[in-house]
Amino acid sequence: MSKGQVLVLGSNATQLGLRSGSTATVGQYLNETAVPALALLDAGYDIVLATPNGTKPHIDAGSDTKDHFGGDEAAYQRAKDFFASHPAMNDVRTLKSVVDEGLDGFVGVFVPGGHAPIVDLMQDRDAGTILRHFHAAAKPTALLCHGPVVVVSTLDDAPAFRKALEEGDDAGAADLARDWIYSGYRMTVFSASEEKIAEERVLKGELFFDMEKALRSAGGDVSVTDKNFASNVVVDRELITGQNPASDRAMADALIEALDRAAA
Repeated sequence: MSKGQVLVLGSNATQLGLRSGSTATVGQYLNETAVPALALLDAGYDIVLATPNGTKPHIDAGSDTKDHFGGDEAAYQRAKDFFASHPAMNDVRTLKSVVDEGLDGFVGVFVPGGHAPIVDLMQDRDAGTILRHFHAAAKPTALLCHGPVVVVSTLDDAPAFRKALEEGDDAGAADLARDWIYSGYRMTVFSASEEKIAEERVLKGELFFDMEKALRSAGGDVSVTDKNFASNVVVDRELITGQNPASDRAMADALIEALDRAAA
């Protein structure tokens, strides 16, 4: 018997604009999607995947490697097979349909990373509605790597907040984030120093803003590790955030612990 359903918010973004005017091909990270999802299933929870347009997320090519699974070929293949063929990864809902049908039946929510969520989910109205529900109900809310930036979707005008960040308008961004529901929450996210490495080696260009600055501008109490790509998970009330791809299993464990505790 299932312990309950966990909602997974996926991204449909495949292109990310860069400061140079060029674009980079992006997607969700395979390990950040599959490792927590498989851990939830193994722990007795069901998962429901929803995206803005109801189609399956694109996996970032840079994540499609066993390197993100500690070099474990079997774990890598299990993740690939899971994403390709498991019913939960192919029976995709729209965010709007999930909102319209009601959120009370879900016991928790999870947002994977990769750069994709900062394109669409970060400013998606339905994503904001979903996260506000889980905040108000104090239900476990877990976000990984770039995923934590999606918490700003709960702002009254998330697109304007994102535009202010792109324009370097720090005061304007802070003004738009007044009375933010996560203000003062302790959290982590893909660090500015880690982003520099990603820009140089993967994106081949500079982003308009880094994730630390985005969350601090909104009022988050952001902390990251001194060592790049070291696992780091921060838990504050219902909010569970993981810093980077290496935090996948630790974040999953923290989410499952919170779900079990809530059920008890």
